[in-house]
Amino acid sequence: MTQLSTASLSSLDVPVPTYDRSRLTVGVVHLGFGAFHRAHQALYLDQLMSQGGASEWAICGVGLMPGDRRVNEVMRAQDCLYTVVLKHADGTWEPRVVGSVAEHLFAPDDPEAVLARMTDPAVRIVSLTITEGGYEQDPDTGEFAPASEAVLADLEGAAAPRSAFGFVVEALRRRRDAGTEPFTVLSCDNVQGNGEVAHRTFVAFARRLDADLGAWIEEHVTFPNCMVDRITPVTTDEDRAEVTRRFGVEDGWPILAEPFGQWVVEDEFPLGRPALEEVGVQMVPDVHPYELMKLRLLNAGHQVLSQAGALAGHTYVHEAAQDAVLRPYVLDYMRLEAIPILPEVPGIDLQDYTETLLERFANAELADTLARVRAFSSDRVNTFMLPVVVERGAAAAPRAVTTVAAWALVCEQGGEMVDLKEDRLREAGKNLAEDPVGFLRAADVPGGLADDPAFVEAYLAALESIRANGIEATVRAI
Repeated sequence: MTQLSTASLSSLDVPVPTYDRSRLTVGVVHLGFGAFHRAHQALYLDQLMSQGGASEWAICGVGLMPGDRRVNEVMRAQDCLYTVVLKHADGTWEPRVVGSVAEHLFAPDDPEAVLARMTDPAVRIVSLTITEGGYEQDPDTGEFAPASEAVLADLEGAAAPRSAFGFVVEALRRRRDAGTEPFTVLSCDNVQGNGEVAHRTFVAFARRLDADLGAWIEEHVTFPNCMVDRITPVTTDEDRAEVTRRFGVEDGWPILAEPFGQWVVEDEFPLGRPALEEVGVQMVPDVHPYELMKLRLLNAGHQVLSQAGALAGHTYVHEAAQDAVLRPYVLDYMRLEAIPILPEVPGIDLQDYTETLLERFANAELADTLARVRAFSSDRVNTFMLPVVVERGAAAAPRAVTTVAAWALVCEQGGEMVDLKEDRLREAGKNLAEDPVGFLRAADVPGGLADDPAFVEAYLAALESIRANGIEATVRAI
C-alpha cells in the first residue's frame, strides 16, 4: 500500500492530477469542507484543471466545527489530496485522486488565518455547504432567526468569528475597509433559492452588527443561486479499507459517490469565475426550475422512501428502492403529487428524470443508508416535501401526508437520529400515542399545517392505518 501524498503520486496505479499543483493559487474559499463538496465542486474544478485551465481557482477548504478537526489532520497529512471513487451500478469502481484543493484550515485553531485567506484579493468566490439548517431562517417566514450558539456568539461580538456568518461578514468588512472588491458568496446547499436565502440572512446578520456594513453588502455582494446533485454516502472504515485493497492507496478520507452529477449555476460573478461550462456545469440565467425539480423530486423523494423504508425494516436506500411496494409508491409521489406543480425545466423530461432517480436510488454499490438520508428530517421534510401539501392540499398529496405519519412513527421507535430538533422530536415521539398532533408542532411543520383540519385528519388517518395494518398495506391502499 502507498500513503497518499504529493511524493507518492507517481507511484500510484490510479488516475492522478496531471497538472502542476505547485503553480495553483487559491481563488475559492469553501466553508463546510464535507464529503459532498469534495465529491462535487472540488471534482469539477479538478477536471477543469486537468484540461489545462483554472490554475488561479484552487480551493482553500475551511472546517468550522470541532468535528472537522479530523478532516483537517487528514488533509494536511496528504498534502490536501484525496481519492474520489465513483461507484457504478454494475459493480465498477472508478477512482481518481483530486488535486484542486491547495489548502485546508481549521477555523477553531486559527480564525485569523481563515480571515487572512478570505481577505486575499486573489480570492473571488467564497462557497458554502453549511446544511439546510445552517442559514438560521424561520421555517415559516424565511426571515433571519438566529438560534445556534456560534451565530449568537458572533452577534454578541465574540473575540473571533465562530460561524460561517461571522467569517463571511467579518471578511467582507475587512475587504471593504481595505478597498478590496468583495468576493461572490456561492451557496451550494440544498435550499430552494439558496443564493437568495444566503443574501437575505447574511445581510440581516450584518445589519445587526453594523447597519452601514449590512447596507454595503446588500448593494455590492452577489449571491448566485445554484443547484447541486450527487449522492454521496458517509465514508466508513470499510470504505477506507476497500479503497486500499482495490487500488493500493492508503487514504485517510476517501470519498465514495455515485457517477451521476449535476451542477446548475446562475451566472453572476462580477470578479470572474472558472470556466465550469467546459466540464459540464450548466451556467444559466435562472436556476429556479432546476433546483425546484431536484428538491421536490430527489430530496423529497428521499424522504418519502427513507421514512417508509425504515418502517418496512430496510437499512439501505437501494433495498427500499428495489422494494416492489415502495418503488411505485415513491414514483407515484413524484409523478402524481410533485410534478403537477413544477414549472417547465429547460432541456429536462421530468418523466425520464424520475426514472433516472429511481435507478440512482437502487444503486446497491453506494450502500447509502436510510439513516443518512433521514438525517435532519425536520429541515428536509419541511423544506422539500411539505410545500407540495401546502400548495396542493392534503387530499391531493396522500403520499406526502403519509410520509409525515411515517416520520412520526420512526421518531416514536427511537434509535439513531441526527437532527437540529432532536430533543424535541424524541420527546414528541415518546408522547405520540397520547398527543399525535403535538408531533406536528414539535416538528414545526410549515404553512400552518398543524392547524389545518384537512391535513390533521389525513395525518391521523395515516398514523392509524400504519399502526393497524403496517406501512406496506397503507402504501398499497393509497
